[in-house]
Amino acid sequence: MGSGGMSEIRVLPFKSRTAQLLSIKEASEWASNFTGRNVTPSNISYLIQYGRIQKMGENGSTKIALSELSKYYQSFNGLREVRFKQALGEDLNWALSFDQYKESETTKHVHRLHPYKGKFIPQLVEYFLDSHIDNFKTEVYFHPEDIVLDPFSGSGTTMVQACELNMHAIGIDVSAFNALIGNCKVSKYDLPNILTETNRITQKLKDSVLASHIIAFEEELSQRLNEFNSTYFPVPEYKYRLYHGEIEEKEYGNQKAQEFLPIYLQLVNKYHIKLKQTGSKTFLDKWYSQHIREEIELVFEEIKKIKDVNTKRLVSVILSRTIRSCRATTHADLATLIEPVTTTYYCHKHGKICKPLFSILKWWESYTKDTIKRIAAFEDLRTTTFQYCITGDSRTIDILTELHIKYPSLERLVRTQKIRGIFSSPPYVGLIDYHEQHAYAYDLFGFERNDDLEIGPLFKGQKAEAKESYTIGVSDVLNNCKRYMVDDYNVFLVANDKYNLYPTIADRANMKIVNQFKRPVLNRTEKDKGAYSETIFHLKEK
Repeated sequence: MGSGGMSEIRVLPFKSRTAQLLSIKEASEWASNFTGRNVTPSNISYLIQYGRIQKMGENGSTKIALSELSKYYQSFNGLREVRFKQALGEDLNWALSFDQYKESETTKHVHRLHPYKGKFIPQLVEYFLDSHIDNFKTEVYFHPEDIVLDPFSGSGTTMVQACELNMHAIGIDVSAFNALIGNCKVSKYDLPNILTETNRITQKLKDSVLASHIIAFEEELSQRLNEFNSTYFPVPEYKYRLYHGEIEEKEYGNQKAQEFLPIYLQLVNKYHIKLKQTGSKTFLDKWYSQHIREEIELVFEEIKKIKDVNTKRLVSVILSRTIRSCRATTHADLATLIEPVTTTYYCHKHGKICKPLFSILKWWESYTKDTIKRIAAFEDLRTTTFQYCITGDSRTIDILTELHIKYPSLERLVRTQKIRGIFSSPPYVGLIDYHEQHAYAYDLFGFERNDDLEIGPLFKGQKAEAKESYTIGVSDVLNNCKRYMVDDYNVFLVANDKYNLYPTIADRANMKIVNQFKRPVLNRTEKDKGAYSETIFHLKEK
């Protein structure tokens, strides 16, 4: 492909002029009937925007060909279930895929207060905690007012769903930051106070931004980028040709990125923008530009002034969520940091030249509004039950002693009725370093890191020694937690047991696996998008 502009990537018209054409509204109705699911006009617009189907007609009268729309949906609808079962076996329980839910439903209310790798969707927890039965779940395991335990609490999904279902819940997590996230999700708040404090901090941040060169710099940079991208990456023509293999993306993208780089560097010099900090010892030093680091510190100092403890914790989580989105990396690599990105670059995710961030203000305002909306939505659903996540090692922690200090009401309840059972997802062997994924928060808040206490972390790998350590670790957790549970307990552990470790884990805990529920995992964040499943192991005392 050459280096020209709009004319280089002109999309050729359809060969057939007699093709049946549909408006976006008509297309959404047709697709809804075809798939048996609600396909909205926004869904159709997405297909056009991202080059999956070709746009015909002008703005205001957009048309698409029925033949192309039909071809797209035929290539997907129903075939995924067939492909997964061919790869993973006919015992796959497709009902547990929850593919009927939109992403907004699987990340409803407080479940998306903060990003977290490796969490399960709330519908899976609800399936096993609620009172329904079906062909697969033939009995009810938990009832209202029961106490549910999650000894690998992570971001607190089990606690939140227990609260919705009128159940008490205890979480345990070795990560102080994970415990903060989980407890913020189930805490009760003074919403007017949150609004007052966040408005105060937002104004301070705006004043700081206005006093700098950042606004003028970003305005001119955005203008130059828009002109450049409109010429060399027009929407939706560029993505359509990309999707159909008419452009060698890497070569073309890198070439255009190099062409724009001198423009960017000229503006950096013009506005005296400092791209890097002087030091690079900590995560905050390495992965944030100087101006963003200064804004982070400004907001953090203002948070320290908040008197209401629950408000202070929640606003701290808003800041953490904000700075996670402001790391000096590309839009496509937020989860896999390699080297800081301080220049404009070709963005595979957006199909154009993108820029680094130079202020946290946009994300701070967005996440503040989103958080308040989510807290208010959950307030209408929550019940008057108790939930709390303890920071500690589930293998050795004394639950009653910790609750006596942190949550006496819940401690008394555990002593009275004991814990009914467990619903949890232990870490997978050698997959995630749970402290490192939130390194920015540990740097900022000064939490003590307990990386060495993680079970199955990435840094220990997946060799025989790591698997043995994992097996011992998870079984030790079960043995410790059994002390607080009723005799006829139910334990549900969600795992992709590709190393067949869970029979040994159950045996070491003097438990037996009485049932297994195998579910497809459809929306994975990893780059490997192949057929993948996980098993919900149902364990009881031998």
